[in-house]
Amino acid sequence: MFKTKRKILQLLGLSFSVVALSISLSGTSLAQTLRWPEKAVRIIVPAPPGSAPDALVRMFAQKMSENWGQPVTVENVVGASGNIGTDRAAKASPDGYTLLFNTLGPVAVNYALFSGKLPYDPIKDLAPISLVAKMPNFFTVSSSLPINTMQELIALAKKEPGKVRYGTAGPGTTQHLSGELLNLRAGVKMTSVPYKSSAQMTTDGIGGQIEVLVHNAPVLLPHMKAGTLRPLAITSSERSPSAPDVPTMAEAGIADFEITAWFGFMAPAGTPTPIIDKVSKEVARIIAMPEVRDRILAQASVPISNTPEEYAAFIQAETKKWAEVIKQANIQAD
Repeated sequence: MFKTKRKILQLLGLSFSVVALSISLSGTSLAQTLRWPEKAVRIIVPAPPGSAPDALVRMFAQKMSENWGQPVTVENVVGASGNIGTDRAAKASPDGYTLLFNTLGPVAVNYALFSGKLPYDPIKDLAPISLVAKMPNFFTVSSSLPINTMQELIALAKKEPGKVRYGTAGPGTTQHLSGELLNLRAGVKMTSVPYKSSAQMTTDGIGGQIEVLVHNAPVLLPHMKAGTLRPLAITSSERSPSAPDVPTMAEAGIADFEITAWFGFMAPAGTPTPIIDKVSKEVARIIAMPEVRDRILAQASVPISNTPEEYAAFIQAETKKWAEVIKQANIQAD
């Protein structure tokens, strides 16, 4: 009997020790989370240096580093329509020291474009943090071409099906989606011309080698102001203060048409919620800075921040929207 009691007491003592150890480890983990960041933070961006998302993320990285007192580095990982960099971020340790500055394609377009055969699941493997900016495209033509309005472009495309060409930076990019969405909404058939170089695509658009140049606002604004490109419409739902005379697609006679490139912060799934919330609040703090807002607005883009829950809902809505367009237009990945 005494031996039985002794065994029970020993087992109880062991149980209490395990519980105490568990509480101690939990407290240590919580303390580390609350002190985050205690070392350098890496932000992966699936876009090349000098691109629109690269310029944005470097501005945020500098502000974050100044506020957190730790280095915040940017790592450009390109390839496979942004899938390689996004996959690397999704598979990183969920400790808060690797973040993703996501672009539209790898998060909301490529799942449908690649028929669900991505090496990561955008919904399950990544945790939304906050949206940062929405960046519209402009539909433009070379100033040497006798096209002045979107309706004139549509009339030409209907008169000569397949002969009007527009450049794309690859399947599923906003340039490609813009062109295919116009085909669907206007009932025309323009031909997409893929380019390996965005710079070459822009050069050909200015020179009239392709009839239509669709591209992100920051890229085209200088050429529009120089008069080498003639803007026909902007793809956002509202006009931009940076180009107030350029009509929206709706104003140009194309209903149910809105497309913007958008960028935001995400983290590997499983990243502690306190860290997710801290980064989300930091994004909101930075976006509220007048110099940051002015810089984003000057690129005909819209600065915006939201909660992780709001960003998740936004991504799901965009994923559904572009899956329908990809199916209707029969867009195929290379």
